[in-house]
Amino acid sequence: MIIEPRMRGFICLTAHPVGAAQNVKNQIEYVKSNGAIANGPKKVLVIGASTGFGLASRISAAFGSDAATIGVFFEKGPAEGKTASPGWYNSAAFETEAHAAGLYAKSINGDAFSNEIKQQTIDLIKADLGQVDLVVYSLASPVRQHPVTGVLHRSTLKPIGGVFSNKTVDFHTGKVSEVTIQPAVEEDIENTVVVMGGEDWAMWIDALKDAGVLAEGATTVAYSYIGPAVTEAVYRKGTIGRAKDHLEATAFEIADKLKDINGHAYVSVNKALVTQASSAIPVIPLYISLLYKIMKAKGLHEGTIEQIDRLYRQRLYTGGEVPVDEKGRIRIDDWEMREDVQAEVAKLWGDATTENLAEIGDLEGYRLDFYNLFGFDVADVDYKADANELVNIDSIKE
Repeated sequence: MIIEPRMRGFICLTAHPVGAAQNVKNQIEYVKSNGAIANGPKKVLVIGASTGFGLASRISAAFGSDAATIGVFFEKGPAEGKTASPGWYNSAAFETEAHAAGLYAKSINGDAFSNEIKQQTIDLIKADLGQVDLVVYSLASPVRQHPVTGVLHRSTLKPIGGVFSNKTVDFHTGKVSEVTIQPAVEEDIENTVVVMGGEDWAMWIDALKDAGVLAEGATTVAYSYIGPAVTEAVYRKGTIGRAKDHLEATAFEIADKLKDINGHAYVSVNKALVTQASSAIPVIPLYISLLYKIMKAKGLHEGTIEQIDRLYRQRLYTGGEVPVDEKGRIRIDDWEMREDVQAEVAKLWGDATTENLAEIGDLEGYRLDFYNLFGFDVADVDYKADANELVNIDSIKE
């Protein structure tokens, strides 16, 4: 079938299997071009492995360190005349490339918050790998059914303590407008922390450790974001920020639990990038479009694969002590948060209008990255050609 992007708000309802596969290949080639990761992981579990930072984590481990990888995700498979979700096609392409390279790669599709998927993952590790030496936690779900209470919790994106108003942009049209968001109530905060905080990460590590599938010296890392002053009211000081605070505090609790196996737990604070999740957050698309313009001009721009490849090579696997900030966090957002970069963003923010954004920002770069997430507008792909939507993931029997 001929597959075209079909939009609804900030979500694309279709995905292109050939574009997704090319996108995965491009990321693999980037990692390979940097050579082997010395002291890198060898048996890796990635929870939330199908898109964004999770996918980049899996690719970097496999093709930078020849690691065996297990990926856990919750994606929609294809049906005749209907495309799969982009993460499905990403994962299918990853497995194809990994197997062609002689690497172990298997995937589990299901609710990573559930006890059933945790047990299924443990059983697979025991059967095939014995133990894992790196666990990446990169879930980005708006809802979580709690495995103990059965309650369905929904996260919200709201400021705390007052109404938030600021600029935003519709990245489809380029229209800059004012957005106003009402403040959260306590229930909003609690639900967001349950969904996006560190509880499930801790549950995963407890389950893996109790089952004996964490190797001596194992490392686990989860991803967070801080961002600039212009976004903090709706992000870092809002409901999501409370969840990130909880996630970061959980790293210390997990680290204590791993001491007896000489293990480590970290939170990596990553750069602002175009993801399905970030596209839904008001203010963030405008900030990213301005940030991209500045960072590209300075030669500092990174996508997800460049970020994670640098995280592995220059932070986690240097052979020495992992560098952290005063709160124990790895800072791979260091280039984004440079004073000169943020000063220029702040100036452009004040100047940004519908009329000048195409000139002072990189809205086209934002749009391209967004469409790439769904396998569209990827270079060297013929989108006028018939594409087979019925792509299977080798290790998953639907």
